[in-house]
Amino acid sequence: MKSSAFVYPWDINGDPGAAAAIAALGVSQVTLASAYHSTRALTPRHPRHRVVTAAHAAALYPLGSRWNGRALRPYPAGDWAPGDAFAEAAGAFLEAGVAVHSWVVLAHNSRMGTEHPETSVVNAYGDRYPWAPCIAQPATRAYLVDLAAEAGARPGARGVELESLGWYGLTHLHAHDKTAGVELGEAGHYLMSLCFCPSCRAGYGHQGLDAGELLRAVRSALGPLWRGAEPSGGWRAVRDLLGDEMAAATLAWREACARTLQAEAVAAIRTAAPDGFQVLVHADPVSYRCGANAGVDPEHIMSVADGVVVPCTGGTGLLAPFAEHRRERGVLAANFTVVRGMGGSPRTLAEDAKRAAGRGATEVRLYHVGLASDGDLEAVRQALEELS
Repeated sequence: MKSSAFVYPWDINGDPGAAAAIAALGVSQVTLASAYHSTRALTPRHPRHRVVTAAHAAALYPLGSRWNGRALRPYPAGDWAPGDAFAEAAGAFLEAGVAVHSWVVLAHNSRMGTEHPETSVVNAYGDRYPWAPCIAQPATRAYLVDLAAEAGARPGARGVELESLGWYGLTHLHAHDKTAGVELGEAGHYLMSLCFCPSCRAGYGHQGLDAGELLRAVRSALGPLWRGAEPSGGWRAVRDLLGDEMAAATLAWREACARTLQAEAVAAIRTAAPDGFQVLVHADPVSYRCGANAGVDPEHIMSVADGVVVPCTGGTGLLAPFAEHRRERGVLAANFTVVRGMGGSPRTLAEDAKRAAGRGATEVRLYHVGLASDGDLEAVRQALEELS
Protein backbone atom coordinates (compact mmCIF):
# COMPACT_ATOMS: atom_id res chain seq x y z
CA MET A 1 0.00 0.00 0.00
CA LYS A 2 1.18 3.48 -0.83
CA SER A 3 1.98 5.48 2.30
CA SER A 4 2.20 9.22 2.95
CA ALA A 5 3.44 10.91 6.11
CA PHE A 6 2.10 14.20 7.47
CA VAL A 7 4.81 16.83 7.99
CA TYR A 8 5.14 20.54 8.82
CA PRO A 9 7.65 22.75 6.99
CA TRP A 10 9.32 23.59 10.30
CA ASP A 11 10.11 19.90 10.78
CA ILE A 12 12.31 20.08 7.68
CA ASN A 13 13.57 23.61 7.10
CA GLY A 14 16.85 24.18 8.92
CA ASP A 15 17.53 20.45 9.31
CA PRO A 16 19.59 19.27 6.30
CA GLY A 17 19.02 15.57 7.00
CA ALA A 18 15.31 15.61 7.82
CA ALA A 19 13.85 14.88 4.38
CA ALA A 20 16.25 12.01 3.73
CA ALA A 21 15.50 10.53 7.16
CA ILE A 22 11.78 10.54 6.45
CA ALA A 23 12.39 9.00 3.03
CA ALA A 24 14.36 6.23 4.77
CA LEU A 25 11.21 5.22 6.66
CA GLY A 26 9.89 3.82 3.38
CA VAL A 27 7.24 6.43 2.59
CA SER A 28 6.79 7.35 -1.06
CA GLN A 29 5.01 10.64 -0.34
CA VAL A 30 4.57 13.33 2.29
CA THR A 31 1.53 15.46 3.03
CA LEU A 32 3.14 18.83 3.73
CA ALA A 33 1.24 21.70 5.39
CA SER A 34 0.79 24.76 3.17
CA ALA A 35 -2.05 26.47 5.12
CA TYR A 36 -2.41 25.48 8.75
CA HIS A 37 -4.22 26.50 11.93
CA SER A 38 -2.55 27.72 15.12
CA THR A 39 -0.67 25.04 17.03
CA ARG A 40 2.12 24.30 19.48
CA ALA A 41 4.22 21.44 18.17
CA LEU A 42 7.13 19.40 19.43
CA THR A 43 10.09 18.88 17.06
CA PRO A 44 12.05 16.03 18.69
CA ARG A 45 14.97 15.92 16.26
CA HIS A 46 15.42 19.45 14.92
CA PRO A 47 18.94 20.87 15.47
CA ARG A 48 17.68 24.40 16.23
CA HIS A 49 14.50 24.03 18.29
CA ARG A 50 12.30 21.63 20.22
CA VAL A 51 8.98 23.51 20.38
CA VAL A 52 7.37 25.55 17.60
CA THR A 53 4.48 27.88 18.42
CA ALA A 54 2.41 28.84 15.39
CA ALA A 55 0.46 31.73 16.88
CA HIS A 56 -2.37 31.84 14.33
CA ALA A 57 -3.76 30.15 11.25
CA ALA A 58 -1.51 31.10 8.36
CA ALA A 59 -0.45 30.49 4.79
CA LEU A 60 3.01 28.94 4.81
CA TYR A 61 3.95 30.56 1.48
CA PRO A 62 3.82 34.12 0.05
CA LEU A 63 0.26 35.22 -0.70
CA GLY A 64 -0.79 35.91 -4.27
CA SER A 65 -2.39 39.04 -5.71
CA ARG A 66 -5.91 37.55 -5.58
CA TRP A 67 -6.15 38.74 -1.96
CA ASN A 68 -5.43 42.40 -2.65
CA GLY A 69 -8.08 44.65 -1.14
CA ARG A 70 -10.10 41.81 0.40
CA ALA A 71 -11.25 41.94 4.03
CA LEU A 72 -11.07 38.14 4.42
CA ARG A 73 -7.63 36.92 3.45
CA PRO A 74 -5.12 34.40 4.79
CA TYR A 75 -2.66 35.62 7.37
CA PRO A 76 1.05 35.36 6.63
CA ALA A 77 3.05 33.14 8.95
CA GLY A 78 5.41 34.55 11.54
CA ASP A 79 8.90 33.37 12.36
CA TRP A 80 7.72 29.77 12.65
CA ALA A 81 7.45 29.54 8.84
CA PRO A 82 9.20 32.51 7.20
CA GLY A 83 9.41 33.15 3.46
CA ASP A 84 8.16 30.38 1.20
CA ALA A 85 8.43 27.73 3.89
CA PHE A 86 6.33 25.25 1.93
CA ALA A 87 8.49 25.51 -1.21
CA GLU A 88 11.71 25.11 0.79
CA ALA A 89 10.50 21.94 2.50
CA ALA A 90 8.91 20.57 -0.69
CA GLY A 91 12.20 21.07 -2.53
CA ALA A 92 14.04 19.07 0.11
CA PHE A 93 11.62 16.18 -0.28
CA LEU A 94 11.79 16.22 -4.05
CA GLU A 95 15.59 16.05 -3.84
CA ALA A 96 15.19 13.04 -1.55
CA GLY A 97 12.95 11.33 -4.11
CA VAL A 98 9.71 11.76 -2.15
CA ALA A 99 6.53 13.07 -3.80
CA VAL A 100 4.62 15.92 -2.15
CA HIS A 101 0.96 16.61 -1.48
CA SER A 102 -0.03 19.96 -0.01
CA TRP A 103 -2.06 19.89 3.21
CA VAL A 104 -4.62 22.68 3.49
CA VAL A 105 -6.71 23.46 6.57
CA LEU A 106 -9.79 25.46 5.56
CA ALA A 107 -12.78 26.18 7.85
CA HIS A 108 -10.73 26.42 11.05
CA ASN A 109 -9.26 29.84 11.85
CA SER A 110 -9.47 31.41 15.29
CA ARG A 111 -7.74 34.66 14.35
CA MET A 112 -10.20 35.32 11.53
CA GLY A 113 -13.08 34.67 13.91
CA THR A 114 -11.61 37.05 16.46
CA GLU A 115 -10.93 39.88 14.01
CA HIS A 116 -14.08 39.26 11.94
CA PRO A 117 -16.58 37.85 14.47
CA GLU A 118 -19.43 38.07 11.97
CA THR A 119 -17.87 35.16 10.06
CA SER A 120 -18.21 32.68 12.92
CA VAL A 121 -20.76 29.99 13.73
CA VAL A 122 -23.27 31.30 16.30
CA ASN A 123 -24.98 28.73 18.54
CA ALA A 124 -28.55 28.77 19.82
CA TYR A 125 -27.49 30.79 22.88
CA GLY A 126 -25.83 33.53 20.84
CA ASP A 127 -22.27 32.36 21.58
CA ARG A 128 -19.81 32.69 18.71
CA TYR A 129 -17.24 30.01 17.88
CA PRO A 130 -14.30 32.05 16.59
CA TRP A 131 -12.44 28.91 15.47
CA ALA A 132 -15.35 27.89 13.22
CA PRO A 133 -16.09 30.01 10.12
CA CYS A 134 -19.70 29.56 9.01
CA ILE A 135 -19.58 27.92 5.60
CA ALA A 136 -23.02 29.25 4.67
CA GLN A 137 -21.84 32.85 4.42
CA PRO A 138 -21.00 33.99 0.86
CA ALA A 139 -17.84 35.94 1.78
CA THR A 140 -16.51 33.10 3.89
CA ARG A 141 -17.19 30.58 1.14
CA ALA A 142 -15.33 32.74 -1.40
CA TYR A 143 -12.37 32.95 0.97
CA LEU A 144 -12.32 29.18 1.50
CA VAL A 145 -12.56 28.35 -2.21
CA ASP A 146 -9.73 30.71 -3.12
CA LEU A 147 -7.57 29.47 -0.25
CA ALA A 148 -8.13 25.88 -1.38
CA ALA A 149 -7.01 26.75 -4.90
CA GLU A 150 -3.97 28.84 -3.96
CA ALA A 151 -2.67 26.79 -1.01
CA GLY A 152 -3.55 23.50 -2.70
CA ALA A 153 -1.96 23.93 -6.12
CA ARG A 154 1.50 24.85 -4.87
CA PRO A 155 4.50 24.39 -7.20
CA GLY A 156 6.08 21.00 -6.63
CA ALA A 157 2.92 19.35 -5.30
CA ARG A 158 1.26 16.46 -7.14
CA GLY A 159 -1.93 16.71 -5.16
CA VAL A 160 -3.70 18.26 -2.19
CA GLU A 161 -5.41 16.96 0.94
CA LEU A 162 -8.15 19.25 2.26
CA GLU A 163 -8.90 19.31 5.97
CA SER A 164 -11.96 21.01 7.49
CA LEU A 165 -13.78 21.34 4.17
CA GLY A 166 -17.17 21.50 5.82
CA TRP A 167 -18.80 22.44 9.10
CA TYR A 168 -16.84 23.00 12.29
CA GLY A 169 -18.78 22.99 15.55
CA LEU A 170 -18.42 23.04 19.32
CA THR A 171 -15.64 20.48 19.61
CA HIS A 172 -12.27 22.17 19.34
CA LEU A 173 -8.88 21.65 20.98
CA HIS A 174 -8.63 25.05 22.65
CA ALA A 175 -6.06 26.45 25.06
CA HIS A 176 -6.93 25.30 28.61
CA ASP A 177 -10.19 23.83 27.35
CA LYS A 178 -12.94 23.51 29.97
CA THR A 179 -15.90 22.28 27.92
CA ALA A 180 -16.05 18.65 29.05
CA GLY A 181 -17.87 19.23 32.33
CA VAL A 182 -21.24 18.26 30.84
CA GLU A 183 -21.53 15.18 28.66
CA LEU A 184 -23.43 16.09 25.51
CA GLY A 185 -23.25 12.96 23.37
CA GLU A 186 -23.44 13.10 19.58
CA ALA A 187 -26.92 14.59 19.55
CA GLY A 188 -25.99 17.34 21.99
CA HIS A 189 -22.89 18.20 20.01
CA TYR A 190 -24.97 18.46 16.86
CA LEU A 191 -27.43 20.82 18.52
CA MET A 192 -24.60 22.92 19.97
CA SER A 193 -23.06 23.13 16.50
CA LEU A 194 -26.16 24.38 14.68
CA CYS A 195 -25.49 27.92 13.45
CA PHE A 196 -27.88 30.83 13.85
CA CYS A 197 -26.00 33.55 11.98
CA PRO A 198 -28.11 35.60 9.51
CA SER A 199 -27.13 33.37 6.58
CA CYS A 200 -28.16 30.20 8.40
CA ARG A 201 -31.37 31.73 9.71
CA ALA A 202 -32.29 32.54 6.12
CA GLY A 203 -31.23 29.06 5.04
CA TYR A 204 -33.53 27.41 7.58
CA GLY A 205 -36.31 29.55 6.17
CA HIS A 206 -35.63 28.12 2.70
CA GLN A 207 -36.17 24.69 4.26
CA GLY A 208 -39.55 25.75 5.65
CA LEU A 209 -38.34 26.37 9.21
CA ASP A 210 -38.87 29.41 11.37
CA ALA A 211 -35.40 30.17 12.79
CA GLY A 212 -36.79 31.52 16.05
CA GLU A 213 -38.88 28.40 16.58
CA LEU A 214 -35.86 26.22 15.82
CA LEU A 215 -33.71 28.17 18.27
CA ARG A 216 -36.25 27.68 21.04
CA ALA A 217 -36.53 23.97 20.22
CA VAL A 218 -32.75 23.53 20.38
CA ARG A 219 -32.54 25.27 23.76
CA SER A 220 -35.39 23.16 25.08
CA ALA A 221 -33.77 19.95 23.85
CA LEU A 222 -30.45 20.86 25.45
CA GLY A 223 -31.96 21.87 28.79
CA PRO A 224 -31.98 18.39 30.38
CA LEU A 225 -28.29 17.91 29.51
CA TRP A 226 -27.30 21.03 31.45
CA ARG A 227 -29.16 19.56 34.43
CA GLY A 228 -27.23 16.29 34.24
CA ALA A 229 -29.39 14.03 32.07
CA GLU A 230 -27.68 11.10 30.39
CA PRO A 231 -26.47 12.09 26.90
CA SER A 232 -27.88 10.34 23.87
CA GLY A 233 -26.10 9.65 20.64
CA GLY A 234 -26.73 9.37 16.94
CA TRP A 235 -29.15 10.84 14.48
CA ARG A 236 -32.14 9.03 15.96
CA ALA A 237 -31.59 11.01 19.17
CA VAL A 238 -31.54 14.30 17.23
CA ARG A 239 -34.85 13.33 15.61
CA ASP A 240 -36.30 12.45 19.02
CA LEU A 241 -35.19 15.81 20.45
CA LEU A 242 -36.28 18.07 17.57
CA GLY A 243 -38.88 16.00 15.81
CA ASP A 244 -38.40 14.34 12.44
CA GLU A 245 -39.37 17.30 10.28
CA MET A 246 -37.29 19.92 12.07
CA ALA A 247 -34.24 17.64 12.36
CA ALA A 248 -34.40 16.73 8.67
CA ALA A 249 -34.68 20.38 7.63
CA THR A 250 -31.60 21.43 9.63
CA LEU A 251 -29.58 18.59 8.12
CA ALA A 252 -30.79 19.37 4.60
CA TRP A 253 -29.57 22.96 4.93
CA ARG A 254 -26.19 21.98 6.35
CA GLU A 255 -25.63 19.18 3.83
CA ALA A 256 -26.45 21.51 0.93
CA CYS A 257 -23.94 24.10 2.19
CA ALA A 258 -21.22 21.48 2.60
CA ARG A 259 -21.81 19.71 -0.72
CA THR A 260 -21.76 22.89 -2.78
CA LEU A 261 -18.68 24.23 -0.97
CA GLN A 262 -16.85 20.97 -1.53
CA ALA A 263 -17.71 20.94 -5.22
CA GLU A 264 -16.68 24.59 -5.65
CA ALA A 265 -13.37 24.12 -3.84
CA VAL A 266 -12.44 21.02 -5.83
CA ALA A 267 -13.35 22.75 -9.10
CA ALA A 268 -11.23 25.79 -8.19
CA ILE A 269 -8.24 23.58 -7.45
CA ARG A 270 -8.61 21.72 -10.75
CA THR A 271 -8.66 25.05 -12.58
CA ALA A 272 -5.47 26.22 -10.83
CA ALA A 273 -3.56 22.92 -10.92
CA PRO A 274 -1.91 20.99 -13.76
CA ASP A 275 -3.52 17.94 -15.33
CA GLY A 276 -3.36 14.85 -13.17
CA PHE A 277 -3.33 16.82 -9.91
CA GLN A 278 -5.01 14.73 -7.20
CA VAL A 279 -7.61 16.23 -4.85
CA LEU A 280 -8.43 14.37 -1.62
CA VAL A 281 -10.72 15.37 1.26
CA HIS A 282 -10.36 14.50 4.95
CA ALA A 283 -13.80 13.08 5.61
CA ASP A 284 -16.21 11.31 7.93
CA PRO A 285 -19.07 9.38 6.23
CA VAL A 286 -21.62 10.57 8.82
CA SER A 287 -22.80 13.84 7.31
CA TYR A 288 -24.01 15.54 10.50
CA ARG A 289 -20.60 15.33 12.20
CA CYS A 290 -18.35 18.39 12.39
CA GLY A 291 -14.63 18.95 12.58
CA ALA A 292 -11.32 18.46 10.82
CA ASN A 293 -12.67 15.31 9.16
CA ALA A 294 -15.77 16.97 7.78
CA GLY A 295 -19.02 15.03 7.69
CA VAL A 296 -19.85 14.27 4.06
CA ASP A 297 -22.20 12.34 1.82
CA PRO A 298 -19.89 9.47 0.73
CA GLU A 299 -21.45 9.07 -2.70
CA HIS A 300 -21.23 12.78 -3.42
CA ILE A 301 -17.67 13.32 -2.22
CA MET A 302 -16.36 10.27 -4.10
CA SER A 303 -17.92 11.64 -7.29
CA VAL A 304 -16.44 15.13 -6.81
CA ALA A 305 -12.94 14.50 -5.42
CA ASP A 306 -10.34 11.87 -6.32
CA GLY A 307 -10.78 10.25 -2.94
CA VAL A 308 -10.80 10.70 0.81
CA VAL A 309 -8.56 10.45 3.85
CA VAL A 310 -10.43 8.71 6.68
CA PRO A 311 -9.56 8.60 10.42
CA CYS A 312 -8.84 5.00 11.40
CA THR A 313 -6.86 5.16 14.65
CA GLY A 314 -9.89 4.06 16.67
CA GLY A 315 -10.91 1.42 14.13
CA THR A 316 -11.55 1.02 10.43
CA GLY A 317 -15.34 1.11 10.46
CA LEU A 318 -15.60 4.47 8.69
CA LEU A 319 -14.01 3.10 5.52
CA ALA A 320 -16.90 0.93 4.32
CA PRO A 321 -19.33 3.69 3.23
CA PHE A 322 -16.61 5.24 1.06
CA ALA A 323 -15.46 1.89 -0.33
CA GLU A 324 -18.99 1.30 -1.58
CA HIS A 325 -18.72 4.37 -3.83
CA ARG A 326 -15.03 4.29 -4.75
CA ARG A 327 -14.46 4.60 -8.48
CA GLU A 328 -11.64 2.97 -10.39
CA ARG A 329 -8.37 4.65 -9.36
CA GLY A 330 -10.20 6.45 -6.56
CA VAL A 331 -8.16 6.85 -3.36
CA LEU A 332 -9.35 5.58 -0.01
CA ALA A 333 -6.58 6.44 2.46
CA ALA A 334 -6.69 5.09 6.02
CA ASN A 335 -5.22 7.64 8.42
CA PHE A 336 -3.43 6.23 11.47
CA THR A 337 -1.88 8.17 14.34
CA VAL A 338 1.66 6.82 14.78
CA VAL A 339 2.62 8.87 17.85
CA ARG A 340 2.16 6.90 21.05
CA GLY A 341 1.89 10.06 23.14
CA MET A 342 -1.12 11.09 21.05
CA GLY A 343 -2.91 7.77 21.36
CA GLY A 344 -1.33 6.10 18.33
CA SER A 345 -0.03 2.57 18.02
CA PRO A 346 2.93 2.48 15.63
CA ARG A 347 3.81 -1.06 16.66
CA THR A 348 0.51 -2.39 15.30
CA LEU A 349 0.61 -0.28 12.13
CA ALA A 350 1.23 -3.18 9.74
CA GLU A 351 -1.64 -5.19 11.20
CA ASP A 352 -3.93 -2.15 11.26
CA ALA A 353 -3.09 -1.28 7.65
CA LYS A 354 -3.83 -4.81 6.49
CA ARG A 355 -7.17 -4.66 8.26
CA ALA A 356 -7.91 -1.36 6.54
CA ALA A 357 -7.02 -2.86 3.17
CA GLY A 358 -9.54 -5.60 3.85
CA ARG A 359 -12.17 -2.87 4.22
CA GLY A 360 -11.24 -1.23 0.93
CA ALA A 361 -8.37 1.12 1.81
CA THR A 362 -5.93 1.69 -1.04
CA GLU A 363 -3.40 3.85 0.82
CA VAL A 364 -2.16 4.66 4.32
CA ARG A 365 -1.57 8.03 5.99
CA LEU A 366 0.79 8.41 8.95
CA TYR A 367 0.00 11.13 11.46
CA HIS A 368 2.51 12.64 12.19
CA VAL A 369 6.18 11.81 11.60
CA GLY A 370 7.41 15.25 12.63
CA LEU A 371 5.89 14.77 16.10
CA ALA A 372 6.98 11.18 16.65
CA SER A 373 9.86 9.92 18.77
CA ASP A 374 12.74 7.94 17.28
CA GLY A 375 11.21 4.78 18.76
CA ASP A 376 7.87 5.45 17.12
CA LEU A 377 9.57 6.10 13.79
CA GLU A 378 11.53 2.86 13.99
CA ALA A 379 8.25 1.01 14.51
CA VAL A 380 6.83 2.81 11.47
CA ARG A 381 9.87 1.85 9.38
CA GLN A 382 9.47 -1.80 10.31
CA ALA A 383 5.73 -1.73 9.56
CA LEU A 384 6.24 -0.17 6.13
CA GLU A 385 8.93 -2.72 5.35
CA GLU A 386 6.45 -5.47 6.19
CA LEU A 387 3.78 -3.86 4.02
CA SER A 388 6.07 -3.34 1.01
